[in-house]
Amino acid sequence: MRASTAVLSTGLSAGLITVLLTAPPVLGSPPDDANCLGVVTAQRAVANHDIGEHASSQDEPRLGLGNVAEEVLGDGTHVGEFGAFLGEIDGDPATNCP
Repeated sequence: MRASTAVLSTGLSAGLITVLLTAPPVLGSPPDDANCLGVVTAQRAVANHDIGEHASSQDEPRLGLGNVAEEVLGDGTHVGEFGAFLGEIDGDPATNCP
């Protein structure tokens, strides 16, 4: 019994490793603008000094940035895409996502 369990475990592990190593990189790749929310927020904080309070000071439950991004830009929207969008529409030349 132990030998068959070890063989099965080794086989499953080898199969999983093969799948993970040969899977297309697109499966786990973030979009090019994955960090745009942080970039745009930091730019605005430095330029205007008007960024709000930490989320922990807000009422519970909070909607969450990921949910807001999908609500505004559609299902599957990454938070970074939302940051790029905000940098474009805020009318502030100091904020953009390169």
